[in-house]
This record gives sequence, C-alpha cells and structure tokens, in this order.
Amino acid sequence: MREGIDRRAMGTLSGAHLATDFASGSVPALLPFFTGKFGLSYTLTALLMLSVLVSSSLVQPLFGLWSDRRGALWLLPGGLALAAGGLGLSTVAPSYLLVLVLVFLCGIGIAAFHPEGAKFAVFASGSKRASGMSLFNIGGNTGYALGPIVVTPLVLWLGLGWGGLVAAVPVLAVAFALLRALPYLSTLRPDAAGRGAVAPGRDDVRAMALLAAVIGLRSVAWFGLLTFVPLWVVSLGDSEAAGNRLLSLMLLSGAAGTLLLGPLADRIGLRRTLLGAQALLAPMILVFVLVGGIPGALALMIVGMCVVGTFGVTMVLSQMYLPRHVGMASGLSIGLAMGLGGIAAVGLGAVADAVDLRTALVGSAFAPALGVVLCLFLPAPAPESRLAPESQATYPLLD
Repeated sequence: MREGIDRRAMGTLSGAHLATDFASGSVPALLPFFTGKFGLSYTLTALLMLSVLVSSSLVQPLFGLWSDRRGALWLLPGGLALAAGGLGLSTVAPSYLLVLVLVFLCGIGIAAFHPEGAKFAVFASGSKRASGMSLFNIGGNTGYALGPIVVTPLVLWLGLGWGGLVAAVPVLAVAFALLRALPYLSTLRPDAAGRGAVAPGRDDVRAMALLAAVIGLRSVAWFGLLTFVPLWVVSLGDSEAAGNRLLSLMLLSGAAGTLLLGPLADRIGLRRTLLGAQALLAPMILVFVLVGGIPGALALMIVGMCVVGTFGVTMVLSQMYLPRHVGMASGLSIGLAMGLGGIAAVGLGAVADAVDLRTALVGSAFAPALGVVLCLFLPAPAPESRLAPESQATYPLLD
C-alpha cells in the first residue's frame, strides 16, 4: 500500500465529485421555481426532492455491489453525463410529471458515480484513507453548495429553461474530461498497481446497520432543511433568492466543516467526532426556526458544518465496518441511509400542508436527537480495519 495520497488522481476525483454534487445541489435550488411554475403544494414539492433522493440514494448500494464484484470505472463519466442531462432537461420540461421523471434520471446518474468514485478515492488515498476521503468529500460538499449559488442567478437572469440548460453545461464538460482521465485512474486498482488495497478485515453487518440508522435519522432533518429552508424564508415574506442564499450559506459552512472535522476525527477518533456533531443538530435547528435572524443563520451554519462535515467520517466508518465491500459500504452510507431519511422528509411536507411549515421544521429536530442515543452504541471497528484512534472498549465513544 502506498504511503501518501496520489494528488493527481485525488484532484481528478474530487473535481468530478464537485460536478456530480453540483447537479445534486441544484435540484433543491430549483424547487421554488418549479413550485411557482406548476403551482405545487408542499407535498408535491417534497415529492420532487424524493424523486431525486430515491434514485440518487436508494439505488446506490446496487451500484456499490456492482462495483465490488465487477468494477465499473465507466460509471464515473457515464453517471456524470446522465446527471447533467437530467438536470438541464428538467428545467424545460412542460409538465410536472416529466420534471419528476427527469430529476429521477438525474439522481440515477448521481448514484452511479458515488460508489465507484469513493472506492477509487480509497485507492488514491493509500494509507491515509481518512485524509483522502476528506479531500474527496470537500469536492462534493463544495459542489453541492455551489448549486444554489450558480443556479439561482442563472434562472433569475435567463429564466428557468435557459438557466437550467446553461447550468448543466459545465457538468457535461467535466464528464468528458473524466472520460479522458480513465486510463490513469485504472492504474490505481490494487490488482493493477499493487497499491491502495483495502484491508481484508471482517464485515460487521450489525455495526453497519446501526451506523446506517444514525445517518438516516440525521438525514430526516437534513433533507427537510434542504427542501424547506428556501420556502420557509419565502413564507416569512422574503424572496426565493434570499432563501437560496441562506441555503448556500448552510452548504458552504458544511464544506468548511469537512476541513475542520476531518482532522479532528484523526485526532480524537471518528466516533467521538460523530457524537459531538450529532448532539448539536437538534438545538441548532430549533434556534434557526424559533429564534431566526442572525442567531438563526449562525445556527444553520453550525448545522451545515455538523452534517456535511461528518459525511467523510461516516463514510470511512462504513468502510471500516465493511472492509471487504468498500463500494457497498459507500453506497449504504451515502445512498441508502440518506435516501431513507429523505423519504421520511416527505412526511414533513405532509405535516407542513396539514398544520404549518414551522411545526414540520421543529419536528425535524427530534430525529437527530434520537441519533445521538444510537451513536453511543456504535462499536469500535475491527483492529485490522481501523484508521483513526479508536478504543476497543465495549462502551464506545465515551471511553
């Protein structure tokens, strides 16, 4: 196994991750414009979010299984190209149903990229898997944050159709650039280069299920905020642009959180870092909704740091719990667990329609609070797969 990170490969993968998650982050920014165009209820708006979540998240383990068994490097540019097409065409679709289908296809492309991308990020990381995964994730986190920043002014300037098509062009361009980089990336495979191999270890399915539950509960609140923060701002009398600026602030803070919490996890342990971040979510969400103003904006920034900043932590933990199935582990942590949380977030839309949006957002804070309890029972990974300082005590995290 190589000692250092392959910077060339990691730069390529991180850049591709940026483009992929730019497409993913553009969908929440488009929701207020779709709502205005088609006169959607909160529930129908949440169904658009659900469509991209189901396709981009719930099917990821299948792509991960494919990646582990056969390898499918072509999924990287292919998935990115499909995401670009679905994103751009959804903004010119003449009906709500067609928009639903196209954002679903956009999500399939996103799902195809992530497990293979995460696996090759492991190969490129050598022995520094935690640090390498942080670099891989900073690309995705930055791309997701750039979605609202870029798409909103484009749509306000050019209109929904042309603005969306223009936003999809750089994503397609990165797909072609990634296609040209495949020969070099293929040399990172352990069987091709004798490096970057994943530790053999023993799969701990029970630990992975517990971690997936923590991620899913966190995702209920996260996707509720992604869906409804712009609409909450609009309901308070402000504009769609103001709502998307606040959404971008939350996402950019998450990108900064990746740089902060990754090194912290290397220092104090993955599980301790995850527990601390999870414990902050519920109170910060309540401050955002009930207090608002500048304190609310700062609280939303902390939420972004705690959620997005621990994406890499949970991904590395999942790979340590399933060291024999790295692609599957990535699909489960990025995809399935987050997708299930997104499905639950649709229930928040129903609550918003039946009661009000304030009640739905307050209710979303209870899911990550339950996740704090589950974090206490996450076991230490097997010694041969551990990457960060972790205790072997049976009562984890607080040792």
